Amino acid sequence: MAGKPYKANKRGAGRHVQLPEWVQASEAWATLPPGPRALYIELKRRFNGNNNGEIFLSHRDAAIALHVHRNTVGPWFKLLEERGFIHLTRAPHLGPSGVGRASTWALAEARTMDGGKASMAFKKWRIPA
Repeated sequence: MAGKPYKANKRGAGRHVQLPEWVQASEAWATLPPGPRALYIELKRRFNGNNNGEIFLSHRDAAIALHVHRNTVGPWFKLLEERGFIHLTRAPHLGPSGVGRASTWALAEARTMDGGKASMAFKKWRIPA
């Protein structure tokens, strides 16, 4: 039997980033400034479905990707972490040879590599009174 004609053009369409409606409808996302939103999308772009908890993104690489100064993205990472969208799985450090290791991040909306549940912490975030 021949292949289905409606699937002919679906192979190799390229990667894309999904931003589900339930994430966008959360209070944490609705009150998030544009800079941290762009950073979150960059983190999701580096997520391949199997590497949650091992998403590498340094401040310098984030700044280059978003076309901002590297000192600008630090508060954005902190804000995403405070709102519950991401959490740090390994802090940055210099190795014994002086070679630096970037931070590794996990997205709260997806399962981690070790099989841990998605925390969805951003759903619980509310505007402080």
